[in-house]
Amino acid sequence: MSAGYSFRPRLWTLALAAAACAAGIALGQWQAGRAEEKRAAAAQLEKRRVAVSGTFRPELTVLLDNKLRQQRAGYEVITPLRTGAEHVLVNRGWIAAGATRDALPAVRTPAGVVRIEGVAFERLPRLLVIEKSSSGKVRQSIDIGEFSAQTGLRLQPRFIEQHSALDDGLLREWPRPDAGVEKHASYALQWYSLAGLAAALGIVFSFRRVA
Repeated sequence: MSAGYSFRPRLWTLALAAAACAAGIALGQWQAGRAEEKRAAAAQLEKRRVAVSGTFRPELTVLLDNKLRQQRAGYEVITPLRTGAEHVLVNRGWIAAGATRDALPAVRTPAGVVRIEGVAFERLPRLLVIEKSSSGKVRQSIDIGEFSAQTGLRLQPRFIEQHSALDDGLLREWPRPDAGVEKHASYALQWYSLAGLAAALGIVFSFRRVA
């Protein structure tokens, strides 16, 4: 009489397979959710794109400290742009720090009317605040209301992160909100695949040879 196989699952086998399958599905959903969040952030970014024209006020330029690019220390350059009766603060880009803390970099600012294209934010993204108050040429942070009171400027309630090119030598490599979408989607697929493998192995190991 030939031997055959019977579906006689062991409790620990089913429990282990179920746990692995549930973990794979949960982690896959988390990675898929992260990918969707980044897609939504990219879509919102497109809605905030703006273009303004005006003249820079270089004498009021502020350098935001502790900004790194390619493992180099530097500053982000904030300059008010006059747009008629109002001004708007423009985050123009990054410049490398000098050899010492006292040697501030010389920022080149185009004269005359310029057109700035970029993205509008209510506040500076990824802002590192080390001290509460801000004043002077070099700052850890900048608050629109505070800066308006200090300078007497009538400021729009937003910052513009400049994306358009200008002959100023500044680096404008801003983090993309959709960066990593493909990575998260790939990880989600891997976790779902592992969940499916766990379920399949649970079924396979539930069959036992019988005489």
